[in-house]
Amino acid sequence: MSAKITMALAALLVACALTLVNSQYRARHLFIELERLEQQSRQLDIDWAQLQLDQSTLGKNARIEQIARTDLNMLPLTPARTQYLTGGAQ
Repeated sequence: MSAKITMALAALLVACALTLVNSQYRARHLFIELERLEQQSRQLDIDWAQLQLDQSTLGKNARIEQIARTDLNMLPLTPARTQYLTGGAQ
């Protein structure tokens, strides 16, 4: 009877050891995944800050005016070039 109890306890001990190894394996992989996702989050934060900087730079009036003058060949509006529309004679 003592041999049966010993075998049962040995089997239980092996099962517990395998469960422990499996849980450590899963914890290690989850930790690696967490580190990867945190790195991705940091990279996204950097990209977001760069996009905000680009947006503020590209939206400045001086840059828009410079592009309008050089790329679109637009000229500033002057009173001499302004045409006024009036209501026709009735």
